[in-house]
Amino acid sequence: MNAPHNPEVARSVRTGSFHTNVHDLGESRPGQPPVLFIHGSGPGVSAWANWRLALPVIAQDRHVIAPDMVGFGYTDRPAGQAYTMDAWVQQVLDLMDALGVEQADVVGNSFGGALSLALAIRAPQRVRRLVLMGSVGVSFPITPGLDAVWGYEPSLDNMKRLLDIFAHSRALVTDELAQLRYEASIRPGFQASFAAMFPAPRQRWVDAMASPEAAIRALPHETLIVHGREDKVIALQNSLRLSEWIAHSQLHVFGHCGHWTQIEHADRFVRLVGDFLAEADGA
Repeated sequence: MNAPHNPEVARSVRTGSFHTNVHDLGESRPGQPPVLFIHGSGPGVSAWANWRLALPVIAQDRHVIAPDMVGFGYTDRPAGQAYTMDAWVQQVLDLMDALGVEQADVVGNSFGGALSLALAIRAPQRVRRLVLMGSVGVSFPITPGLDAVWGYEPSLDNMKRLLDIFAHSRALVTDELAQLRYEASIRPGFQASFAAMFPAPRQRWVDAMASPEAAIRALPHETLIVHGREDKVIALQNSLRLSEWIAHSQLHVFGHCGHWTQIEHADRFVRLVGDFLAEADGA
C-alpha cells in the first residue's frame, strides 16, 4: 500500500541556492494578482498548518501561493543558512520570479507580517495590497507568550502549554491537535533550525524583525490589519501602532480571539480578506 500523502508537502520550486516547498492553488484571473500567504514562526509550523482553512476557500476565486519559508516546514535547510529578514525577503522575491509573478497581494501572519512589511518596503512595486495579521514588524518588549513560543523545547506537555497561549478558546486545544503539532516539531531538522533562529536573549529577534517607523509611514499600499483582542503572543498594541503609522490602513479586531485569527474565526477571516482584495480587482 502507498503511504498516505502529507498535505503539507506540495510543489518544489528552486529559489536561489535551495528549493522552496510551495502550495500553488487556484487559477489566475484578469485583474487579480495572486495572493501570497506567509506563515508565522511557531514550532513545527508550515504554510499548510498555518493556512489550511483559508487556502482552499480563497483558491476558489483566486490564485494563491503559500511557501514554507527557509528554516520552516518542508523547504530545504541548507547548511550554514542565515535566518535573517534579508534572506527571507530574497526567498520571496526569488519565488515570485520563478513563478512569473510580477505583483501579489500579500497576507502575513505574525512573523509573516514582519516579512510582508519588509517586502512591501524593499520592493513596493511587487505588492498590490497588504494584510497583516497579529503582526510583528514594529519594536516592542517581547511578551511572555512570544518568549515561550520561540523558546519551545520539544515535549508534548510543552506543546499543550503553547496551544493554550495561541488560542483563546480551549475548544481548539485538543489532545489530538497537541499530538499532531508536537510530532511536527520533532521531524528531522525542524527543531534544529527552529532553535537556531531565536536563541536567548530573544528581544533582539523582535528588534531584528522591525522595520523603521519612517519606512512604515511611507508605505503607499492599502493595508488591512487584523488582530485577536485576547492575543497573548503579539499584543493588540502592535496593530494599533501599525494602523496609526500606515496611512492607507483599516483595522479589524476580533473579540474572543487569540493569535490564530485565521483558525479561530476562519469563515469571518476569509470573507474579510476576500472583500478587501476584491476592492482592488480590475482597478
